[in-house]
Amino acid sequence: MTPAASTPTDTTGRIVCRGLKRRFGDKQALKGIDLEVGPGGITGLLGPNGSGKSTLMRCLTGLIRPDAGHAEVDGLEVRGDGADVRARLTYSPGELHLYGEMRGDEHLRWLLRGRDASAQARALELAGRFDLPLTRKVRGYSHGMKRQLCFAAAMAPDVRLRILDEITDGLDPSRRGQVLEALREDADSGTTLLLSSHHLGEVDRACDRMVFLNEGELIADESPASVLERTSRLVHLTYAEALTEEQLTRLQGPAVERVQPSGERVSVWIRASDPREFLATLAQDTNLQSPRRIEYGGLSLAQMYTDIYGVRGV
Repeated sequence: MTPAASTPTDTTGRIVCRGLKRRFGDKQALKGIDLEVGPGGITGLLGPNGSGKSTLMRCLTGLIRPDAGHAEVDGLEVRGDGADVRARLTYSPGELHLYGEMRGDEHLRWLLRGRDASAQARALELAGRFDLPLTRKVRGYSHGMKRQLCFAAAMAPDVRLRILDEITDGLDPSRRGQVLEALREDADSGTTLLLSSHHLGEVDRACDRMVFLNEGELIADESPASVLERTSRLVHLTYAEALTEEQLTRLQGPAVERVQPSGERVSVWIRASDPREFLATLAQDTNLQSPRRIEYGGLSLAQMYTDIYGVRGV
């Protein structure tokens, strides 16, 4: 959902950009982006590789300068090297460049240099939730562990705005769930979060708003519910034995787009934002055995882009 309109003086945790453009050689990475985010809530920034997500985030943090346009972050105009802006927010980049010879706890302190002692203590607490081996050198960390280390650093400072690029990349499902829960708690406390992701199912669960980029242009700005009403959700049903043709036919219905059996496992594509109604209908069918396991396959960003916006190449 689009955040409620704020008064002109309410700039805390707010992002405003007008006509942002950025070119790299022959590639126009941003083609005049107009966007307002916050105050408060979680906004998901989605798009294929090369769509401009990371470029936009780096422009907003002052790490790169736009060729044209205007941006304000937390009430400050982004200009120069952006150091004053970055002091008012936290940013976690999509590409991780960490120092392998540092221990995990040392790296947290380095990432939080210039922040107060409470931020460092909070980061150590968050890292402890992930069971990170903080006394081990970072070179021995997996990609997911490095991502969790950066997440702990990004969530620790007491700021009203966080910009997080592919923050769940490389995490297993349980860790991903922990991250999403922490993001929701942070947003509920009033923090504005702008995050990018390639996992549409994550954005569905975590975000209040979804902004879609393609080839440097903003092509849609919608609530998760409005997007998922028009897309297929995938449910995997595992039975004790393979269903007969007659039983497979019984899975069909107005809300079902496709049924694909594979032995005891049946994949069902449901055109609905919530598959529970479909599952409730199945439970009432006495001619169908009850599934032993139900799994949700989510929705790929590639499928969503193709189904809704006709964009390929994720």
